Amino acid sequence: MSIKEQLTADMKEAMKAHEKERLTVIRSARGAIRQAEIDGGHAELDDEGVIGVLSKEVKMRKDSIEEFEKGGRTDLVEKTQAEIDVLMKYLPAQLSEEEVRALVAEAVEKTGAKEPKDMGKVMGALMPKVKGRADGKLVNQLVRAQLAK
Repeated sequence: MSIKEQLTADMKEAMKAHEKERLTVIRSARGAIRQAEIDGGHAELDDEGVIGVLSKEVKMRKDSIEEFEKGGRTDLVEKTQAEIDVLMKYLPAQLSEEEVRALVAEAVEKTGAKEPKDMGKVMGALMPKVKGRADGKLVNQLVRAQLAK
């Protein structure tokens, strides 16, 4: 079953169970996927494309949480975290920081990067391996740290 099919099935399940918050998040995700298909001129996104869209949705919500925390809005932090939890169900298992560090070290070695200006080469080699499985900010920070050594 594709991720889109799973979203549709879960949406129907949430409707029947009257899970209003979960239903709203799933509908929002399906809408974002549909919009990406329209914007990209694709008839249908495959699972990889869907993962990319869902990753963006999670990232936007994580950024929102940071802003809500700055504003002292714990109610919105909790609501947004619950939305992230629903979306994470559809993404591949996230890599731990140690796993990302190992992939960064491997990419630095493979590309022969020695200094911070080589960051583009490393990120180019690394991002396809971690797409949807690791936060881009974390990857960026770890690559910078590795190249600063």
